[in-house]
Amino acid sequence: MQPKVLSIIIPVYNEEKTIHFILDKIKQVELIGGLGIEIVMVNDKSSDNSWERLQTYKAENPDIKISLFNHEVNKGKGAALHTGIKEAVGDLILIQDADLEYDPFEYNELLKPLMEGHADVVYGSRFMGGKPHRILFFWHSLGNGMLTFMSNAMTNLNLTDMETCYKLFKADIIKGLSLKENRFGFEPEVTAKISRIPNIRIYEIGISYYGRTYEDGKKIGWKDGLRAIYCILKYNLWAKN
Repeated sequence: MQPKVLSIIIPVYNEEKTIHFILDKIKQVELIGGLGIEIVMVNDKSSDNSWERLQTYKAENPDIKISLFNHEVNKGKGAALHTGIKEAVGDLILIQDADLEYDPFEYNELLKPLMEGHADVVYGSRFMGGKPHRILFFWHSLGNGMLTFMSNAMTNLNLTDMETCYKLFKADIIKGLSLKENRFGFEPEVTAKISRIPNIRIYEIGISYYGRTYEDGKKIGWKDGLRAIYCILKYNLWAKN
């Protein structure tokens, strides 16, 4: 049976300046296969006016299905994703950051291998294909490559971008995982756990990347990189469930 609804999960933390831009873009997307859209937004105890902006946007756009959830304490990106995954009602689930680094107009490219029956999971890779990529941090690029290499060595996958935000899942697959990482360890954990599902079909699609600087609001740091290394080891070697 063909999927009917795509749930787009957006974790939000201090994104009052950009959140309406990403939602306006999603509003303009027409999905292949007649898919409907559900937007699931999880505010992770923002210290700015993000929560108020979300409530206002939902009230002003009754034609869009938007579900809002608010954490009473800051728990981290992974925890916000856990909430969104649990609450999503769509047949498919896509992860979308609240900033402007990833382009919603590329949803259909991610959806195509899944809608055509080839894939169960699709990753959007910033490091393959001919899409535009903003040139930013050498050490971030090196770190991403190292983490992807380590993850691949443990999972026996050949991904080019394990750390990418854009990950698309059949809902029953992602909901069937027991996910524990509350911060940026979500990426290596979910990759390790889907790699162990028998006969899983994972695809990658090249995407564009409009990276932010720290002045623009980028949040990930070197400590998150160390945590990612720990998570690659943990969820592939001694904590597989």
